[in-house]
Amino acid sequence: MISSAFARSRPLMARYDVSPHMVKWWKAVRPDDGQVRSGFIVSEARRRCDICISESNARHLWITRHVSPYEQQIIVPWIKTWPKRAWAKFSDSGPYLIGTFMIVYGTVVGAEAADKAQDHSYRY
Repeated sequence: MISSAFARSRPLMARYDVSPHMVKWWKAVRPDDGQVRSGFIVSEARRRCDICISESNARHLWITRHVSPYEQQIIVPWIKTWPKRAWAKFSDSGPYLIGTFMIVYGTVVGAEAADKAQDHSYRY
């Protein structure tokens, strides 16, 4: 019964944002790593949209490459840069967080010890 409910939604879940005639064209795309093409400077291939600006005329723009519809790497770049960004954030605010944690923890331990000592002082 559940499978019949989702059977009608399968065509709706299919990807129609990709044109089938572009598949072979995108397989032939090669990265442009700093190559110069007829007076245009090609930017890094890892960027999402490589726009080349002519050195002589800044108004003349030439798009050499853009993101393939099949290239959907949303998480991978974040995972690759996560340790460096985490270390930068920790080294910036880590001492304050550790110091604050130690003060709060010390206050709680001291309050518990004082409460326990007060409870024992009223015993017969």
